[in-house]
Amino acid sequence: MPDQHSTLRAQRRADTQRTIQAHAVRLFTERGYDATTVTDVAEAAGVSPMTVYRHFPTKEDLVLADRNGRLVAERIAASSAAQPLVRRIGTALIDSAATLTDGGPGSDPTANERFLLARLRLMISTPALRARHLDNHYALQQAIVDAVGGDTTDPDAVFPTRAAAGACLAALHTALVRWAEDDGRTALPDLIAKALAAAFGDDITGTRPNT
Repeated sequence: MPDQHSTLRAQRRADTQRTIQAHAVRLFTERGYDATTVTDVAEAAGVSPMTVYRHFPTKEDLVLADRNGRLVAERIAASSAAQPLVRRIGTALIDSAATLTDGGPGSDPTANERFLLARLRLMISTPALRARHLDNHYALQQAIVDAVGGDTTDPDAVFPTRAAAGACLAALHTALVRWAEDDGRTALPDLIAKALAAAFGDDITGTRPNT
């Protein structure tokens, strides 16, 4: 029973986070990031400003917080260590994007894509978010390094993983910018696969055509 209560609490917390973030992104898009306060977001979401800060410690987190790092790390950890490192990372990035744009059973992929596009446009167009987005990049790189495993205390041993992760994330960034410019008309996983293929060759994932 305690496990069930814990699961319910986690689900309620996740639901509250999604609600707050959805209202934040909507208001930032409609009114502008700088013109919208955390109090405005709290009122729209039907919660107190303290609740917003409990889930999102900074205003920037209302846009930047996502599940991508966890999803990518889970997929890398579950992949075969016998595969080339870049393939493990690239496939995880593609699969994670597919999950985020689809949203899972019972969800509306179009709504998920619109939300992600709105977040991405805010990150690209807002100076404060562009600066903090670099922190997210490093955090995702570290999540990849941790998921790959090995001796992370030895700089020489971890260097190839950091290099591979950085190269794959550069391709991811290129795909994300193109996705925003294209208004989401091309599936994001396909754009990521295309960017990775351009950087590493057509057989980088072995799962999606270079379209």
